[in-house]
Amino acid sequence: MKSLMIQGTSSSAGKTTLVAALCRIFSDKGFRVAPYKSQNMSNFAYTTPDFEISRAQAIQAIGARCDITPDLNPILLKPLGNYYSIVYLNGKRYKKMHAKDYYEKFVNFEGIKIASRSLKTLQKNFDLIILEGAGSPAEINLQKFDIANMKMAQKVNASVLLITDIDKGGSFASIVGTMALIEKKYQKLVKGFIFNKFRGDIDVLKPGFQKLKNITKVPVLGTIPMIPLNLPEEDSLNAKPKDIAWTKKNISKIDNELNKLAKTVKSNIDIKSIERMLQ
Repeated sequence: MKSLMIQGTSSSAGKTTLVAALCRIFSDKGFRVAPYKSQNMSNFAYTTPDFEISRAQAIQAIGARCDITPDLNPILLKPLGNYYSIVYLNGKRYKKMHAKDYYEKFVNFEGIKIASRSLKTLQKNFDLIILEGAGSPAEINLQKFDIANMKMAQKVNASVLLITDIDKGGSFASIVGTMALIEKKYQKLVKGFIFNKFRGDIDVLKPGFQKLKNITKVPVLGTIPMIPLNLPEEDSLNAKPKDIAWTKKNISKIDNELNKLAKTVKSNIDIKSIERMLQ
């Protein structure tokens, strides 16, 4: 079983869509692929009579052509405001928790055990697991409670790709700062950088890529252009969740959009280098 992990320099850097694209790319190559996110904070859910997980992992599963199961997102946090969330474990509602209790009494005890069990189940059943991180791995105030980024990558010895949203500006500084703030024992897991949502002439960026490699010793593996996506909206602070009817027609639309996304990503990042990481 092989593992790849996508982490970001910030929330909304493009982790979710890149995982979905890579799931489709490697599924097309004949891999039995599954997405995985140990802990997701989202009010956008995929709901069945039996379980509830983040909608993002359901869409990634469509990309991977695998069954949608609770193991893809073993911990779901539905924020309520005032530092409270409803916690779902293995797809089932657990209880309402305050952030302080969640971090100090749960996450490094029962939380990491639940996340690890699901990951082990996926390892047994798939050739490739593509993990998605949460937020940034460089939140130094929360690193000891972070079970969504480097701890999970280390568990499966995953190669980590770090994605950054260049449309927001400051991407080079964000990458260098993130690498500096990641614990040293984890820095060696980062194998490549990807710039997302780029507009303009790629040749203008290239001199920066070499300087970045000189500083970090890690190469840039590609630049994904800003593209229109007709996928269900990801969760964000300003988003208002809308329910999706998971009909064959809607799933077919998502599937077609994932094909377009995968084609764009495949033509703009170094897939061969990623394949070598997985050997």
